[in-house]
Amino acid sequence: MNSSLTRAFLFFTILASAQARPLALVGGRLIDGFGGHPLANSVVIIDNERVIAVGTVGALQVPTDAEIISTEGMDLLPGLWDCHVHTTILGHSDYVHWDKTYPPRMGSEIMPAAARQLLMAGVTSARDLGGPLKESISVRDRINRGEIPGPTLYVAGPFIQHKPYPGTEYFRWGVKGAADGKAKVKQLADAGVNIIKLIDQDQMTTEEVKAVVDEAHARKLPVVAHAHRPEEIRRGLAAGVDCFEHTGLAAAPGYPDDVLKVLHERTAKMSLGPLFWCPTIEGFINYESLVENPEPLDDPANYDGVPTDIAADIRRSIAHPNQLAYYQITPLRAKTVRNKFKQLQDSGVVLLIGTDSGIPMKFHNSSTWHELDAWVNHLGVDAMTAIRAATYWPAVMMKVDKDYGSISKGKFADIIAVKGDVLRHIDLLQHVDLIIKHGKRVK
Repeated sequence: MNSSLTRAFLFFTILASAQARPLALVGGRLIDGFGGHPLANSVVIIDNERVIAVGTVGALQVPTDAEIISTEGMDLLPGLWDCHVHTTILGHSDYVHWDKTYPPRMGSEIMPAAARQLLMAGVTSARDLGGPLKESISVRDRINRGEIPGPTLYVAGPFIQHKPYPGTEYFRWGVKGAADGKAKVKQLADAGVNIIKLIDQDQMTTEEVKAVVDEAHARKLPVVAHAHRPEEIRRGLAAGVDCFEHTGLAAAPGYPDDVLKVLHERTAKMSLGPLFWCPTIEGFINYESLVENPEPLDDPANYDGVPTDIAADIRRSIAHPNQLAYYQITPLRAKTVRNKFKQLQDSGVVLLIGTDSGIPMKFHNSSTWHELDAWVNHLGVDAMTAIRAATYWPAVMMKVDKDYGSISKGKFADIIAVKGDVLRHIDLLQHVDLIIKHGKRVK
C-alpha cells in the first residue's frame, strides 16, 4: 500500500474507533431517496452501522450518549451510487499502453486509489463493470473488511464477449459455444462476483448470449450488457438482460423503430419488473467545453492517492485533449444524445446514474456529480428524479434495497450532506461536506 493510502487507512481507522457511541445528525433537510417531500429540521440517529430512527427536531429524542453533528443549513441524502465505474483505469488515454504496463499494480495501487477517490466524492456504492477477477474480488473484499477506504463495490470481474481484444485476455473472457458461456459464468459465480457484464454480444451467437444470461440468472446474478449497436440491444432484450449500458449507436440520430417497439413491449410487462438503463452521457455533453478549457485536467484531486509515476504518465497521455483518437467522433455523437436520452425516457426504462468513470479524461473524483449535473442542467431532468437514479433505483436494480438506497430505519447509514439547496443547485455535489458510510464518518 503506498504512503498516501496508508495515511488514509489510518485516518479511517481512527474515525471508526472514535465512533462506538450513537451518532445523531440534527437540523438539516432530509432527502431520503424515496422521492417524497423533503423533511425539514430532520434528525437521523445512527447506531451500529445502521439508521435506527428518523424524525424531526423536537419530536425525536436524541440519545443522551449520542455524538451530535449539526447539519443545519445542509441537505442530507443517501450516499450516491455510480452504476458504471472502472477502478482499473484512471483517465489515461492509451488503453494499449495501460493494459500492457500496469497489470501488476492493479490490485495494490490503481484500484485502491480509484476506490478512495469515489468514496471521497460521496459515492458510497458502485458497480465496477469489468476488471481482472482476482484483483476485483480482493479490492471489494478489502473494502468490506475495512482494510482500505472505498465504496461498497459490486464487481463483474472479466467482461464476457465473443473474443477478447489483443492484450486484454486477463480481464476479457471469450466464449466459444453455449456450453463454454455457461462454464465461464459458473467460474465467475463460484469466484464470488456480484454481476455479469456482456459486451459485443452481437458478435456472439443467440444461443451463447442466452446461455450466459440464463446461467447468470440461475445463480441469482444480474446481467448488464453494452448497447453500442442495435443488434446488441436486440439480442440482449431477447435473452432477458437486466440493464443496458451507454446510449450507443455512434452518430446515428436515434434508436431504430423496431428496437423502440421491443423496448416498449418489455417495459409494459410489469411482472418482469423494471428494465434498467445506464446512459453514461455527460462525457458527450461536456467534451467540447473541456477541450476549450482543459484546466480541470490539472486538478490535483484527479491524482489523489495515485503513485507519482502513474500520475505523470496519465498527464502525459492527455496533454493534448483535442487530439485523442478516443474522442474524435464525440462532437458528432454529442448532437444525438439528447434525442436518444429522450427516447429512453419515453420508452419506460428506469434510468440510472453511471459514468464510465476511469475512461480517458474522466476521473473518479468528479465523474458522478458531472453526470448528475448533465441530467439536470442540460437534459432537463428534475433534481429529485436524478438523485433517485443515483440512490434508490440502483439499490433496487442490485436487489439490495432492504439495506441501501434510502435513509430509513434499519438500513445501512450511507449518508452524505452538502451545504445549501441541492434540489436547486445539483452541482453542490462537487463538494460533499459530510460523508458517512456504514455509520462511520469518512469525511
